[in-house]
Amino acid sequence: LSPPCKDPMTLSDSTPAPNLGSTASDSAGASKKQCRATVGPKNQPTSSMLIDDMPPMGIYETLYRFKDVFGAHMGTKNTHPWSQGFPLTTPLEKFGGPELPPSVDVTWNDRFYPKAWGHPELRQAVAGYYNDNYGCGIDPENVMIFAGGRPGIYTVLNFLKEQVEVRIGNVEWPAYLDILTQTKTNFKVVPFTKENNFHPPNADYYDRTGLNASTHILPVISNPSNPTGHTRAGDELKELMEMAEQSKNGILLDEAYEWFHEGSVSGMQYVKDLENSNVFITGACTKGLQCPGIRIGWVVASKKNIETLSNYSSFGMGGVSHPSQLYACKLLEPSRVKKAKKAVQEHYAWQRTRYGSFFKSLGLSVHTGDGGFYHWLELPEGMAAKELNERLFEKGAAILCAFDCDMARPHDKSEYVSPYGRFFRFSFGPLLPETFESDIELFSGVYLQYKKDIGIE
Repeated sequence: LSPPCKDPMTLSDSTPAPNLGSTASDSAGASKKQCRATVGPKNQPTSSMLIDDMPPMGIYETLYRFKDVFGAHMGTKNTHPWSQGFPLTTPLEKFGGPELPPSVDVTWNDRFYPKAWGHPELRQAVAGYYNDNYGCGIDPENVMIFAGGRPGIYTVLNFLKEQVEVRIGNVEWPAYLDILTQTKTNFKVVPFTKENNFHPPNADYYDRTGLNASTHILPVISNPSNPTGHTRAGDELKELMEMAEQSKNGILLDEAYEWFHEGSVSGMQYVKDLENSNVFITGACTKGLQCPGIRIGWVVASKKNIETLSNYSSFGMGGVSHPSQLYACKLLEPSRVKKAKKAVQEHYAWQRTRYGSFFKSLGLSVHTGDGGFYHWLELPEGMAAKELNERLFEKGAAILCAFDCDMARPHDKSEYVSPYGRFFRFSFGPLLPETFESDIELFSGVYLQYKKDIGIE
Protein backbone atom coordinates (compact mmCIF):
# COMPACT_ATOMS: atom_id res chain seq x y z
CA LEU A 1 0.00 0.00 0.00
CA SER A 2 2.83 2.40 -0.83
CA PRO A 3 3.49 5.16 -1.59
CA PRO A 4 0.32 6.40 0.17
CA CYS A 5 1.18 10.07 0.60
CA LYS A 6 0.78 11.46 -2.91
CA ASP A 7 -1.19 10.78 -6.02
CA PRO A 8 1.39 11.00 -8.83
CA MET A 9 -1.33 11.87 -11.31
CA THR A 10 -1.93 15.26 -9.71
CA LEU A 11 0.55 16.29 -7.02
CA SER A 12 4.07 17.63 -7.13
CA ASP A 13 6.75 18.03 -4.50
CA SER A 14 5.73 21.65 -4.15
CA THR A 15 2.14 20.78 -3.19
CA PRO A 16 1.55 22.24 0.30
CA ALA A 17 0.22 20.01 3.04
CA PRO A 18 -3.44 20.72 3.82
CA ASN A 19 -4.14 22.91 6.85
CA LEU A 20 -6.40 20.73 8.95
CA GLY A 21 -6.67 23.29 11.74
CA SER A 22 -5.54 23.00 15.37
CA THR A 23 -6.55 23.93 18.87
CA ALA A 24 -4.69 24.83 22.03
CA SER A 25 -5.40 21.38 23.44
CA ASP A 26 -4.03 19.78 20.28
CA SER A 27 -0.78 21.68 20.70
CA ALA A 28 -0.53 20.80 24.38
CA GLY A 29 -1.08 17.15 23.66
CA ALA A 30 1.47 17.18 20.89
CA SER A 31 4.11 18.58 23.25
CA LYS A 32 3.62 15.67 25.69
CA LYS A 33 3.61 12.75 23.32
CA GLN A 34 4.22 11.94 19.69
CA CYS A 35 2.80 9.27 17.44
CA ARG A 36 5.32 6.49 16.87
CA ALA A 37 5.34 3.53 14.50
CA THR A 38 5.82 0.41 16.60
CA VAL A 39 6.53 -3.22 15.86
CA GLY A 40 5.41 -6.37 17.57
CA PRO A 41 7.28 -8.64 19.96
CA LYS A 42 10.95 -9.25 19.18
CA ASN A 43 10.86 -6.51 16.54
CA GLN A 44 8.76 -8.61 14.20
CA PRO A 45 6.52 -6.37 12.05
CA THR A 46 2.81 -7.05 12.31
CA SER A 47 1.49 -8.59 9.11
CA SER A 48 -1.22 -6.65 7.33
CA MET A 49 -4.76 -7.97 7.40
CA LEU A 50 -5.21 -6.67 3.86
CA ILE A 51 -4.45 -8.76 0.80
CA ASP A 52 -0.92 -8.70 -0.61
CA ASP A 53 -1.83 -8.82 -4.31
CA MET A 54 -2.67 -5.14 -4.67
CA PRO A 55 -0.21 -3.47 -7.03
CA PRO A 56 -1.10 -0.04 -8.40
CA MET A 57 -2.49 0.20 -11.91
CA GLY A 58 0.25 0.07 -14.55
CA ILE A 59 0.03 3.78 -15.32
CA TYR A 60 0.79 4.58 -11.69
CA GLU A 61 3.78 2.23 -11.71
CA THR A 62 5.08 4.11 -14.74
CA LEU A 63 4.65 7.41 -12.89
CA TYR A 64 6.39 6.12 -9.76
CA ARG A 65 9.32 4.96 -11.86
CA PHE A 66 9.35 8.29 -13.70
CA LYS A 67 9.61 10.13 -10.35
CA ASP A 68 12.51 7.90 -9.29
CA VAL A 69 14.47 8.65 -12.47
CA PHE A 70 13.56 12.27 -13.21
CA GLY A 71 13.36 13.44 -9.61
CA ALA A 72 10.00 15.21 -9.95
CA HIS A 73 6.40 14.23 -10.42
CA MET A 74 4.84 14.09 -13.86
CA GLY A 75 2.84 17.26 -14.33
CA THR A 76 5.47 19.58 -12.91
CA LYS A 77 7.36 22.06 -15.08
CA ASN A 78 9.31 20.60 -18.02
CA THR A 79 7.51 17.24 -17.98
CA HIS A 80 5.62 15.65 -20.85
CA PRO A 81 2.57 13.49 -19.89
CA TRP A 82 2.48 11.20 -22.92
CA SER A 83 1.65 8.22 -20.68
CA GLN A 84 -1.49 9.68 -19.16
CA GLY A 85 -5.10 9.39 -20.22
CA PHE A 86 -6.74 12.69 -19.45
CA PRO A 87 -8.06 15.39 -21.78
CA LEU A 88 -7.44 19.10 -21.82
CA THR A 89 -9.58 20.71 -19.13
CA THR A 90 -9.64 24.12 -20.84
CA PRO A 91 -11.93 25.26 -23.67
CA LEU A 92 -10.97 24.01 -27.14
CA GLU A 93 -11.04 27.52 -28.55
CA LYS A 94 -9.48 26.70 -31.93
CA PHE A 95 -12.58 24.64 -32.75
CA GLY A 96 -15.24 26.71 -31.01
CA GLY A 97 -15.47 24.72 -27.80
CA PRO A 98 -17.67 26.20 -25.05
CA GLU A 99 -16.47 27.51 -21.72
CA LEU A 100 -16.34 25.12 -18.78
CA PRO A 101 -18.71 26.15 -15.96
CA PRO A 102 -16.69 28.16 -13.40
CA SER A 103 -18.83 27.20 -10.40
CA VAL A 104 -21.95 25.53 -9.12
CA ASP A 105 -24.41 26.75 -6.50
CA VAL A 106 -24.79 24.62 -3.39
CA THR A 107 -27.87 25.07 -1.23
CA TRP A 108 -28.81 23.69 2.19
CA ASN A 109 -30.69 20.93 0.40
CA ASP A 110 -27.55 19.82 -1.45
CA ARG A 111 -25.80 19.11 1.84
CA PHE A 112 -28.09 16.21 2.65
CA TYR A 113 -27.09 12.64 1.87
CA PRO A 114 -27.30 11.96 -1.88
CA LYS A 115 -29.67 9.36 -3.24
CA ALA A 116 -28.07 5.95 -3.71
CA TRP A 117 -28.90 5.82 -7.42
CA GLY A 118 -28.03 9.43 -8.23
CA HIS A 119 -29.45 12.92 -8.24
CA PRO A 120 -32.83 13.02 -10.05
CA GLU A 121 -31.74 16.00 -12.16
CA LEU A 122 -28.60 14.23 -13.36
CA ARG A 123 -30.35 10.93 -14.06
CA GLN A 124 -32.85 12.90 -16.15
CA ALA A 125 -30.02 14.76 -17.91
CA VAL A 126 -28.17 11.54 -18.79
CA ALA A 127 -31.33 9.83 -20.03
CA GLY A 128 -32.20 12.93 -22.04
CA TYR A 129 -28.72 12.98 -23.54
CA TYR A 130 -29.06 9.45 -24.94
CA ASN A 131 -32.64 10.02 -26.07
CA ASP A 132 -31.76 13.24 -27.88
CA ASN A 133 -28.52 12.08 -29.48
CA TYR A 134 -29.21 8.42 -30.25
CA GLY A 135 -32.98 8.14 -30.55
CA CYS A 136 -33.34 6.03 -27.42
CA GLY A 137 -36.40 5.83 -25.22
CA ILE A 138 -34.82 5.27 -21.83
CA ASP A 139 -36.06 6.58 -18.48
CA PRO A 140 -34.08 8.10 -15.60
CA GLU A 141 -34.61 4.79 -13.80
CA ASN A 142 -32.33 3.20 -16.41
CA VAL A 143 -29.42 5.35 -15.16
CA MET A 144 -27.20 4.88 -12.09
CA ILE A 145 -24.67 7.55 -11.11
CA PHE A 146 -21.19 6.62 -9.89
CA ALA A 147 -18.09 8.53 -8.79
CA GLY A 148 -16.51 8.14 -12.22
CA GLY A 149 -16.62 5.44 -14.86
CA ARG A 150 -14.43 2.83 -13.21
CA PRO A 151 -16.51 2.45 -10.01
CA GLY A 152 -19.44 1.58 -12.26
CA ILE A 153 -17.38 -0.99 -14.14
CA TYR A 154 -16.02 -2.41 -10.90
CA THR A 155 -19.49 -2.72 -9.40
CA VAL A 156 -20.99 -4.53 -12.38
CA LEU A 157 -18.13 -7.03 -12.48
CA ASN A 158 -18.12 -7.52 -8.71
CA PHE A 159 -21.72 -8.73 -8.65
CA LEU A 160 -21.81 -11.03 -11.66
CA LYS A 161 -23.27 -14.49 -11.13
CA GLU A 162 -20.90 -17.44 -11.11
CA GLN A 163 -22.03 -18.79 -14.47
CA VAL A 164 -20.96 -15.60 -16.28
CA GLU A 165 -17.71 -15.69 -18.27
CA VAL A 166 -16.23 -12.32 -19.22
CA ARG A 167 -14.51 -11.96 -22.58
CA ILE A 168 -11.88 -9.25 -22.87
CA GLY A 169 -9.53 -8.24 -25.66
CA ASN A 170 -5.85 -9.10 -25.32
CA VAL A 171 -5.08 -5.37 -25.41
CA GLU A 172 -7.27 -3.14 -23.26
CA TRP A 173 -7.25 -0.43 -20.58
CA PRO A 174 -4.82 -1.58 -17.83
CA ALA A 175 -7.32 -1.15 -14.97
CA TYR A 176 -9.57 -3.87 -16.39
CA LEU A 177 -7.05 -6.53 -15.39
CA ASP A 178 -6.82 -5.15 -11.86
CA ILE A 179 -10.61 -5.07 -11.57
CA LEU A 180 -11.08 -8.57 -13.01
CA THR A 181 -8.45 -9.93 -10.65
CA GLN A 182 -9.71 -8.26 -7.49
CA THR A 183 -13.35 -9.21 -8.19
CA LYS A 184 -12.24 -12.80 -8.92
CA THR A 185 -14.10 -12.66 -12.21
CA ASN A 186 -13.89 -15.62 -14.55
CA PHE A 187 -12.56 -14.27 -17.85
CA LYS A 188 -11.10 -15.35 -21.16
CA VAL A 189 -8.87 -13.29 -23.44
CA VAL A 190 -9.77 -12.60 -27.09
CA PRO A 191 -6.63 -12.38 -29.31
CA PHE A 192 -5.47 -8.97 -30.56
CA THR A 193 -2.81 -9.32 -33.25
CA LYS A 194 -1.39 -7.48 -36.21
CA GLU A 195 -3.14 -10.07 -38.37
CA ASN A 196 -6.58 -9.01 -37.11
CA ASN A 197 -5.45 -5.38 -36.93
CA PHE A 198 -5.99 -5.38 -33.15
CA HIS A 199 -9.69 -5.41 -33.95
CA PRO A 200 -11.15 -8.94 -33.77
CA PRO A 201 -14.61 -9.54 -35.24
CA ASN A 202 -17.61 -9.34 -32.93
CA ALA A 203 -18.22 -13.08 -33.19
CA ASP A 204 -14.88 -13.80 -31.48
CA TYR A 205 -16.25 -12.34 -28.25
CA TYR A 206 -19.26 -14.67 -28.28
CA ASP A 207 -17.58 -17.91 -29.38
CA ARG A 208 -19.18 -20.70 -27.34
CA THR A 209 -16.68 -23.40 -28.29
CA GLY A 210 -16.07 -25.60 -25.26
CA LEU A 211 -18.72 -23.93 -23.10
CA ASN A 212 -21.53 -25.74 -21.36
CA ALA A 213 -25.14 -24.71 -21.83
CA SER A 214 -25.34 -22.88 -18.49
CA THR A 215 -22.49 -20.42 -19.18
CA HIS A 216 -23.38 -16.83 -20.05
CA ILE A 217 -20.99 -14.50 -21.89
CA LEU A 218 -20.30 -10.85 -21.06
CA PRO A 219 -17.69 -9.08 -23.24
CA VAL A 220 -16.00 -6.03 -21.73
CA ILE A 221 -15.02 -3.66 -24.53
CA SER A 222 -13.79 -0.08 -24.58
CA ASN A 223 -15.18 1.66 -27.65
CA PRO A 224 -13.32 3.56 -29.05
CA SER A 225 -10.56 1.36 -27.75
CA ASN A 226 -8.11 2.40 -25.09
CA PRO A 227 -5.25 1.97 -26.08
CA THR A 228 -5.58 1.28 -29.81
CA GLY A 229 -8.18 3.81 -30.94
CA HIS A 230 -9.99 1.20 -33.02
CA THR A 231 -13.72 1.83 -33.05
CA ARG A 232 -16.83 -0.25 -33.66
CA ALA A 233 -19.36 1.96 -35.41
CA GLY A 234 -22.23 1.74 -37.90
CA ASP A 235 -23.18 -1.78 -38.99
CA GLU A 236 -20.38 -3.35 -36.96
CA LEU A 237 -21.62 -1.75 -33.75
CA LYS A 238 -25.20 -2.62 -34.64
CA GLU A 239 -24.18 -6.28 -35.06
CA LEU A 240 -22.35 -6.24 -31.73
CA MET A 241 -25.42 -4.99 -29.88
CA GLU A 242 -27.66 -7.51 -31.61
CA MET A 243 -25.35 -10.27 -30.38
CA ALA A 244 -25.33 -8.77 -26.90
CA GLU A 245 -29.13 -8.97 -26.69
CA GLN A 246 -29.28 -12.66 -27.61
CA SER A 247 -30.05 -15.32 -25.01
CA LYS A 248 -27.21 -15.99 -22.52
CA ASN A 249 -25.30 -12.96 -23.82
CA GLY A 250 -24.69 -9.48 -22.51
CA ILE A 251 -22.09 -6.73 -22.79
CA LEU A 252 -20.32 -4.12 -20.72
CA LEU A 253 -19.49 -1.41 -23.26
CA ASP A 254 -17.18 1.26 -21.87
CA GLU A 255 -17.88 4.43 -23.84
CA ALA A 256 -15.48 6.80 -22.10
CA TYR A 257 -14.17 7.91 -25.53
CA GLU A 258 -17.60 8.10 -27.19
CA TRP A 259 -17.04 11.62 -28.55
CA PHE A 260 -13.52 11.00 -29.82
CA HIS A 261 -14.67 9.69 -33.18
CA GLU A 262 -16.26 11.34 -36.16
CA GLY A 263 -20.01 11.34 -35.52
CA SER A 264 -19.63 9.97 -31.94
CA VAL A 265 -20.57 6.38 -31.23
CA SER A 266 -22.80 4.66 -28.67
CA GLY A 267 -24.16 1.17 -28.54
CA MET A 268 -27.35 2.64 -27.09
CA GLN A 269 -28.31 3.68 -30.61
CA TYR A 270 -28.83 0.02 -31.53
CA VAL A 271 -30.31 -1.47 -28.35
CA LYS A 272 -33.80 -2.79 -29.10
CA ASP A 273 -35.03 -4.02 -25.72
CA LEU A 274 -32.93 -2.72 -22.86
CA GLU A 275 -35.34 -4.00 -20.19
CA ASN A 276 -34.95 -7.61 -21.30
CA SER A 277 -31.19 -7.52 -21.76
CA ASN A 278 -27.92 -7.63 -19.88
CA VAL A 279 -26.53 -4.62 -21.72
CA PHE A 280 -24.48 -2.28 -19.54
CA ILE A 281 -23.30 0.98 -21.09
CA THR A 282 -20.87 3.14 -19.11
CA GLY A 283 -20.13 6.80 -19.69
CA ALA A 284 -18.58 9.66 -17.74
CA CYS A 285 -17.74 13.34 -17.60
CA THR A 286 -14.08 12.33 -17.63
CA LYS A 287 -13.06 12.51 -21.29
CA GLY A 288 -15.42 14.20 -23.75
CA LEU A 289 -16.88 16.55 -21.15
CA GLN A 290 -13.30 17.39 -20.08
CA CYS A 291 -13.87 17.14 -16.34
CA PRO A 292 -12.07 14.11 -14.86
CA GLY A 293 -11.73 15.89 -11.52
CA ILE A 294 -15.43 16.02 -10.68
CA ARG A 295 -15.54 12.19 -10.65
CA ILE A 296 -18.92 11.61 -12.25
CA GLY A 297 -19.81 8.58 -14.34
CA TRP A 298 -22.87 6.44 -14.98
CA VAL A 299 -24.16 3.04 -16.00
CA VAL A 300 -27.17 2.63 -18.30
CA ALA A 301 -28.93 -0.73 -17.99
CA SER A 302 -32.30 -2.38 -17.42
CA LYS A 303 -34.27 -1.09 -14.45
CA LYS A 304 -33.86 -4.43 -12.71
CA ASN A 305 -30.06 -4.28 -13.03
CA ILE A 306 -30.00 -0.62 -11.97
CA GLU A 307 -32.00 -1.57 -8.86
CA THR A 308 -29.34 -4.13 -7.94
CA LEU A 309 -26.55 -1.58 -8.42
CA SER A 310 -28.38 1.05 -6.36
CA ASN A 311 -29.00 -1.44 -3.56
CA TYR A 312 -25.24 -1.94 -3.40
CA SER A 313 -24.76 1.83 -3.29
CA SER A 314 -27.10 2.06 -0.30
CA PHE A 315 -24.59 0.18 1.86
CA GLY A 316 -21.32 0.14 -0.09
CA MET A 317 -21.09 3.59 -1.65
CA GLY A 318 -23.57 5.95 -0.07
CA GLY A 319 -24.22 7.84 -3.26
CA VAL A 320 -22.12 10.48 -5.04
CA SER A 321 -21.30 14.10 -4.19
CA HIS A 322 -24.27 16.42 -4.79
CA PRO A 323 -22.14 19.38 -5.96
CA SER A 324 -20.34 17.22 -8.51
CA GLN A 325 -23.63 15.88 -9.83
CA LEU A 326 -25.04 19.40 -10.15
CA TYR A 327 -21.90 20.48 -12.02
CA ALA A 328 -22.39 17.53 -14.39
CA CYS A 329 -25.93 18.73 -15.09
CA LYS A 330 -24.45 21.99 -16.36
CA LEU A 331 -22.04 20.09 -18.61
CA LEU A 332 -24.92 18.12 -20.11
CA GLU A 333 -27.10 21.07 -21.10
CA PRO A 334 -28.17 20.18 -24.69
CA SER A 335 -26.95 23.39 -26.36
CA ARG A 336 -23.58 23.05 -24.65
CA VAL A 337 -23.25 19.38 -25.55
CA LYS A 338 -23.71 20.17 -29.25
CA LYS A 339 -20.83 22.66 -29.26
CA ALA A 340 -18.57 20.61 -26.99
CA LYS A 341 -18.97 17.39 -28.96
CA LYS A 342 -18.10 19.10 -32.26
CA ALA A 343 -15.03 20.79 -30.77
CA VAL A 344 -13.77 17.58 -29.13
CA GLN A 345 -14.12 15.60 -32.36
CA GLU A 346 -12.36 18.21 -34.49
CA HIS A 347 -9.58 19.05 -32.04
CA TYR A 348 -8.57 15.46 -31.37
CA ALA A 349 -8.89 14.39 -35.01
CA TRP A 350 -6.45 17.18 -35.84
CA GLN A 351 -4.05 16.10 -33.10
CA ARG A 352 -4.37 12.43 -34.07
CA THR A 353 -3.47 13.23 -37.68
CA ARG A 354 -0.43 15.38 -37.09
CA TYR A 355 1.11 13.21 -34.39
CA GLY A 356 0.43 10.14 -36.53
CA SER A 357 2.19 11.70 -39.52
CA PHE A 358 5.18 12.50 -37.32
CA PHE A 359 5.46 8.93 -36.02
CA LYS A 360 5.24 7.53 -39.54
CA SER A 361 8.00 9.87 -40.67
CA LEU A 362 10.26 8.43 -37.97
CA GLY A 363 9.69 4.90 -39.23
CA LEU A 364 7.44 3.65 -36.44
CA SER A 365 4.57 1.36 -37.35
CA VAL A 366 1.31 3.15 -36.57
CA HIS A 367 -1.55 0.75 -35.78
CA THR A 368 -3.96 3.38 -34.48
CA GLY A 369 -7.67 3.35 -35.29
CA ASP A 370 -9.82 6.40 -35.96
CA GLY A 371 -10.97 7.12 -32.41
CA GLY A 372 -9.75 8.02 -28.92
CA PHE A 373 -6.77 10.21 -28.11
CA TYR A 374 -3.96 7.67 -28.19
CA HIS A 375 -1.57 6.36 -30.80
CA TRP A 376 -0.88 2.62 -30.77
CA LEU A 377 2.71 2.29 -31.97
CA GLU A 378 5.27 -0.41 -32.72
CA LEU A 379 9.03 -0.01 -32.54
CA PRO A 380 11.38 -1.65 -35.08
CA GLU A 381 12.84 -5.10 -34.43
CA GLY A 382 15.59 -5.01 -31.82
CA MET A 383 14.03 -2.17 -29.81
CA ALA A 384 11.90 -2.39 -26.67
CA ALA A 385 9.27 -0.03 -25.30
CA LYS A 386 10.58 -0.44 -21.76
CA GLU A 387 14.05 0.72 -22.73
CA LEU A 388 12.65 3.63 -24.73
CA ASN A 389 10.66 4.67 -21.66
CA GLU A 390 13.72 4.58 -19.40
CA ARG A 391 15.46 6.94 -21.81
CA LEU A 392 12.43 9.21 -21.98
CA PHE A 393 12.25 9.38 -18.17
CA GLU A 394 15.65 11.07 -18.11
CA LYS A 395 14.29 13.82 -20.37
CA GLY A 396 11.08 14.40 -18.40
CA ALA A 397 8.73 12.34 -20.58
CA ALA A 398 6.96 8.98 -20.41
CA ILE A 399 4.88 6.65 -22.56
CA LEU A 400 2.79 3.66 -21.49
CA CYS A 401 4.38 0.33 -22.39
CA ALA A 402 1.94 -2.12 -23.97
CA PHE A 403 2.92 -4.72 -21.38
CA ASP A 404 0.59 -2.91 -18.97
CA CYS A 405 -2.28 -3.19 -21.48
CA ASP A 406 -1.78 -6.95 -21.93
CA MET A 407 -4.79 -8.68 -20.38
CA ALA A 408 -3.10 -12.09 -20.62
CA ARG A 409 -0.22 -11.24 -18.28
CA PRO A 410 -0.12 -12.35 -14.65
CA HIS A 411 -1.36 -9.71 -12.25
CA ASP A 412 1.96 -9.75 -10.40
CA LYS A 413 3.86 -9.41 -13.73
CA SER A 414 6.34 -12.14 -12.80
CA GLU A 415 8.19 -14.27 -15.37
CA TYR A 416 6.07 -13.24 -18.31
CA VAL A 417 7.20 -12.15 -21.74
CA SER A 418 4.50 -10.13 -23.45
CA PRO A 419 4.03 -10.40 -27.22
CA TYR A 420 3.69 -6.61 -27.16
CA GLY A 421 7.21 -5.80 -25.96
CA ARG A 422 7.80 -3.42 -28.88
CA PHE A 423 4.42 -1.70 -28.60
CA PHE A 424 3.44 1.38 -26.62
CA ARG A 425 0.63 3.87 -26.15
CA PHE A 426 1.30 7.55 -26.76
CA SER A 427 -1.33 9.92 -25.35
CA PHE A 428 -2.01 13.24 -27.04
CA GLY A 429 -5.07 13.78 -24.84
CA PRO A 430 -3.55 16.30 -22.41
CA LEU A 431 -1.23 18.02 -24.90
CA LEU A 432 -1.73 21.67 -25.74
CA PRO A 433 -1.61 22.53 -29.46
CA GLU A 434 1.42 24.74 -28.93
CA THR A 435 3.57 21.94 -27.46
CA PHE A 436 3.57 19.93 -30.69
CA GLU A 437 6.98 21.12 -31.92
CA SER A 438 8.71 20.59 -28.58
CA ASP A 439 7.03 17.19 -28.19
CA ILE A 440 8.23 15.85 -31.51
CA GLU A 441 11.71 17.33 -31.03
CA LEU A 442 12.13 15.61 -27.67
CA PHE A 443 10.68 12.29 -28.80
CA SER A 444 12.68 12.12 -32.05
CA GLY A 445 15.92 12.99 -30.23
CA VAL A 446 15.52 10.18 -27.70
CA TYR A 447 14.23 7.69 -30.27
CA LEU A 448 16.97 8.32 -32.85
CA GLN A 449 19.70 8.18 -30.20
CA TYR A 450 18.33 4.84 -29.01
CA LYS A 451 18.42 3.48 -32.56
CA LYS A 452 21.99 4.73 -33.02
CA ASP A 453 23.16 3.22 -29.74
CA ILE A 454 22.00 -0.27 -30.72
CA GLY A 455 23.15 -0.03 -34.33
CA ILE A 456 19.83 0.27 -36.15
CA GLU A 457 19.95 2.35 -39.30
